[in-house]
Amino acid sequence: MKRVCVWVMALLALGGAPLCAETLPDGLVWLTNNEDPVFASEKAVKGGVFISPIPSFPLTFRTVGPDSNSGFRSHIGANQMSLIGMHPNTENIIPELATHWAFGSDKRTMYFKLDPRARWSDGVPVTAEDFAYTLEFMRSKAIVAPWYAHYYSEEIERVIVYDDHTLAVVSTRAEPDLHLKLSITPTPKHFYGSLGSDFVARYNWKIVPNTGPYQIASFKKGKEVVFTRKKAWWARDLTYNRHRFNVNKVIFRVIRDFNTQWEYFKKAKIDTFRITYPKYWYRKSDTAVVNKGYVERIWFYNDTRRPPQGLYLNEDREIFKDRNLRMAFAHAMNVDKVIQKVLRGDYFRLNQAYEGYGVYSDETIRARGYDIARVTALMTASGWHRGGDGIWEKGGRRFSVEVTYSFDEVTERLVVLKEEAKKAGVELRLQKLDNSSAYKKFMEKNHDVAMMAWSTNFRPRYWQTYHSDNAHKPQTNNITNTDNKALDVVIDAYHDSLDAEARQGLSRKIQGMLHAQASFVPTMMVPYFRQAYWRWWRLPNPPGTKHADDLFDPFGGGLFWYDAARRDETKRAMKRGERFAPVTRIDETFRPGGSR
Repeated sequence: MKRVCVWVMALLALGGAPLCAETLPDGLVWLTNNEDPVFASEKAVKGGVFISPIPSFPLTFRTVGPDSNSGFRSHIGANQMSLIGMHPNTENIIPELATHWAFGSDKRTMYFKLDPRARWSDGVPVTAEDFAYTLEFMRSKAIVAPWYAHYYSEEIERVIVYDDHTLAVVSTRAEPDLHLKLSITPTPKHFYGSLGSDFVARYNWKIVPNTGPYQIASFKKGKEVVFTRKKAWWARDLTYNRHRFNVNKVIFRVIRDFNTQWEYFKKAKIDTFRITYPKYWYRKSDTAVVNKGYVERIWFYNDTRRPPQGLYLNEDREIFKDRNLRMAFAHAMNVDKVIQKVLRGDYFRLNQAYEGYGVYSDETIRARGYDIARVTALMTASGWHRGGDGIWEKGGRRFSVEVTYSFDEVTERLVVLKEEAKKAGVELRLQKLDNSSAYKKFMEKNHDVAMMAWSTNFRPRYWQTYHSDNAHKPQTNNITNTDNKALDVVIDAYHDSLDAEARQGLSRKIQGMLHAQASFVPTMMVPYFRQAYWRWWRLPNPPGTKHADDLFDPFGGGLFWYDAARRDETKRAMKRGERFAPVTRIDETFRPGGSR
């Protein structure tokens, strides 16, 4: 039996001695998993430079604090390993920084044995103290990250260090899916040391040591960020890492305009391009580099949680404080016409923010349809009338709102929504910003309507996006400023519940209440994605995993590889005017409702 001395700060403040209070329990059942199917290809080889576009340069390399929660953060985060991971197809626990894990009988605690080989990118060993420091770091006011401060105070009670390679993480309450919560990441105390009030500015562009396969090697502000593969990465031979993370160098190059990205792709200045949009799949990819076989295409079906793409209404705006007007706005959005006219019927209507979570999703909820008569009834009930230009007005105010977005391809959809909304008496003023500026505006809650989508989680999460704790303040994910005390009660009950069946019921109840709140207008979803790529990039069979949303994600998936011989062959053919047979691959391995 191991014993650890836990320093109790209150006692030390009074001049007390360390209190030996914790022991590693007897009878723990240590688990591991190296038996699930591998999902990478033995044919994969290392090498090559992969170039991918980003629409704007990140505002910071910090992953916490102001301006940190942008899309680029995922690239940094994907190179920071957790204690344990999840197999992308079986959804079973697999090793990451920990080789073994055990569940405490209290259903609040998980125990971990760290891999003694684990190293930070600067060569310093990863120890249990790095996980204890995570709590100190995340709870610090210096990092200016209220969401993390709340989470690591209210959700994670403590980290217990038994020795350099043995630790426990304790939740503040028992939960049925404990492993989803307690697999925290380490924070390099040797790098940060004590945190000061200048943290935000001091670490804005610092490259922090990590534990994953790649690290930022260089960057040119406003232009590009370069990651290089660690040649002697400590975890390269772990079962589920073999034959993955194959590219030597990954360059994220700023190309702000989506159409310009396509032109760069056709000239092989970037290596892959997402062509899920119908106009790219059907029309724009009917081009020489595709027809001559230099570029290949793939249509890949996945089976995963659907991103909540749509229009987020800011309830702190005077016009959206009235629920009738929020519902009227929803009924004025002709999303079905966008799907048919702009998207060729290839997309499907998203009905709510939490589709694809199985029994945690209420599949009876249906998005509000385009209905001018319903708009009229709701607006009239709130004392509004049509003005001379057909737009609803009341007391000198018009139903005119600004819709902010950041992606060129959304413009055509919003133009249709604008035209149809005007028929219903609602004026949309479209504002396109670059990705970083739009994100900053949303986080500071300075928008009327945000056109965007959040990332998804394994289980629905509600507190950060819809609890009143996160309303009326900047730098939280509650961008609708939803402040509904009755909803708070159910969200709190969901997080406090230990019973899986009860949580499922509470989850569905929350979704019904969110639908009634009407602060989010869901737009569309697709159970697949489509990509084009130069033929010297190779994919395994099947080419991706069940939850994949990008076959050429170098960090989160890392399954593809570079074929130098095919590149030389392709370049020779292009120079001589020769061609290959065009390749369009449709992979239905994980098609929902289809064959497995």
